[in-house]
Amino acid sequence: MKTYLKLIALLIAITYSCKEKPKRETKNLSEKFTQLLNNYYEDELILNPINATTAGDHRYNDIFVNNLSSEFINTSKTHYTHYKKQLNSFPNDSLTESEQLSKTILNWECDIKLNEFNFNANLTPIDQMWSVNLFVGQLASGSSAQPFKTVDDYNKWLKRVDGYLEWITSATERMKEGINKKHVLPKSLIIKVIPQLKALTNKDVEKHLFYQPALNFPVNFTENQKSELTNAYKNMVSNKVIPAYEKLYTFISTTYLEAGRETSGIQGVPNGDAYYAHQIKKYTTTNMTAEEIHTLGLKEVARIRSEMEKIKAQVGYKGDLKDFFNYVRNSKKLMPFKEPSEVIANFNTIHEKMKPQLEKLFDVKPKTPFEVRRTEAFREKSASAEYNPGSIDGTRPGIFYTPIPDATKYNTYSDESLFLHEAIPGHHYQISLTQESNILPKFRKTLWYSGYGEGWALYCESLGEELGLYTDPYQLFGMLGAEMHRAVRLVVDTGLHSKGWTREQAIEYSLENEAESKEGITSEIERYMANPGQALSYKIGQLKIQELRKKAKNAMGEKFSIKEFHNQILETGCVPLALLEDKINNWITQE
Repeated sequence: MKTYLKLIALLIAITYSCKEKPKRETKNLSEKFTQLLNNYYEDELILNPINATTAGDHRYNDIFVNNLSSEFINTSKTHYTHYKKQLNSFPNDSLTESEQLSKTILNWECDIKLNEFNFNANLTPIDQMWSVNLFVGQLASGSSAQPFKTVDDYNKWLKRVDGYLEWITSATERMKEGINKKHVLPKSLIIKVIPQLKALTNKDVEKHLFYQPALNFPVNFTENQKSELTNAYKNMVSNKVIPAYEKLYTFISTTYLEAGRETSGIQGVPNGDAYYAHQIKKYTTTNMTAEEIHTLGLKEVARIRSEMEKIKAQVGYKGDLKDFFNYVRNSKKLMPFKEPSEVIANFNTIHEKMKPQLEKLFDVKPKTPFEVRRTEAFREKSASAEYNPGSIDGTRPGIFYTPIPDATKYNTYSDESLFLHEAIPGHHYQISLTQESNILPKFRKTLWYSGYGEGWALYCESLGEELGLYTDPYQLFGMLGAEMHRAVRLVVDTGLHSKGWTREQAIEYSLENEAESKEGITSEIERYMANPGQALSYKIGQLKIQELRKKAKNAMGEKFSIKEFHNQILETGCVPLALLEDKINNWITQE
């Protein structure tokens, strides 16, 4: 009810403000524009309170908005339409260059959000990798963005869980609607969701994920506070969470599984082609077509294969490249660990090794602390390595999560490139510096455009030799393997979603061109099936940043500074790639 009332209040506020005409006095226009951007940011937090929590803003920690409800959808449409109208009442010639950029970005943001409502993505609210329920599991563990430091924190989470359980009910209703409209997940993905849900039906309360905060009370809590919260959390888990997951598990493992589709790509649902075009634009921030991306992917795969042949020759391997992939996949020399802690320690060693070289490439570094952690057990088997940002104020560290289902089978050959991408200077530098910026408006500090963000992270993988890494040929091969992985994505994602490829075809193509295990590749292909277009962003963004670096270096000659180039790329935060290109072109001209 509290969530619903907040949404209604927001709708009323927007409706009222739409009646107002902004005054056009030049002397106050900049202040009014700044206020508009601030209002947008604040209203976005009300619409998406989980985003506030992850940013370190704890005002809405007790609220879980049901983004599957009709009320939420209508309010969101009004929200973005209103701000687009208000935004365009400010003429460009009255704004500074920085303000014009903010205007262009916010227009783009409103347009892409509004266009998304033309499709039925909310009919598949649960999948094996991307969906809300998995992130809520991270919050529930007590070791993520949701704070558990005070009694009030613990009580707020109890309220937020109530909102989340409403979302689970709506998710079931949306999936039933999807069955009727033949807009459902592929069976192969539903099968992966089932054990994730089953794990949360465990009736042993004290071992349940949602009970974990009650096992780790702060030392300053009184015995009475601990007792009351313990009872409250036992009641929450036993009488609310477990029954909700039992119902969801039963529905998905029976009715929904039976209705699952046999097709692999998004073409298998109504209006799938148009939705994929939207997803391409959303994730690459370009106007490229699926066919253009597929062709680019084939070209990049061929180029990287030739580089891999050189490494194969360097280490003296006599077989063909596919045999070399199998050798690398299964080499016991590249699986030296017995315990998960050794995997974590290896990443920390990589960090220490590169620290002295960072000064040569970066003169601005984030203040936000950083940690490497093992991915939580409940999602580890289907998860990829990932980065979770720290809080805007820097009090919560950025975290690089790596899944380690079996340390004895953990292959280290790509660890250096993985650390550069997910951690430093990849996502941790880019996201933390954006959040710490003193010049960006608040709404731009939490924006995420995958073409830019993932493009930057993949570009950072190419910096390994400059940072004193890749001295081992297998680590250099790992870098090429990681780049090949992203090039293959261009081929298989477009193959799945625009050319009618099956899951099995995509897996086979990946096995032909990558050194990853079949299990790992299968998980990746299913990842692309669950979120069409996201996998395209990495290579598209990387190629653009590399192109801009080469262009700047050729134009400036001896005046080119790699530190300043990186400053130029990072200082504006996440932006669509066309705007990034405009910025670098202007910098080149000025220099």
